[in-house]
Amino acid sequence: MYSSKFLETAKRIIRENPEVFEALEEYDRTRKLRKVSYRERINFTIDSSLLSQFKNYCRDKNINMSRLIEKHMKEEIRG
Repeated sequence: MYSSKFLETAKRIIRENPEVFEALEEYDRTRKLRKVSYRERINFTIDSSLLSQFKNYCRDKNINMSRLIEKHMKEEIRG
């Protein structure tokens, strides 16, 4: 009973995070562990006043601007 639940959980995790297991397979072959999640620099334009306020807000709250933007992007996508 316990082993079947464990197996189901393992299969679900592999299905939900294939990139992690691909990285581990690559490590087995090469003995080098690549990054699972890459970050990419982007450029876009926004209101300069808003940017200034956002920078000040993040600095005052000790929040990483990129992480906060990512969080809101994910929330927007999920709906």
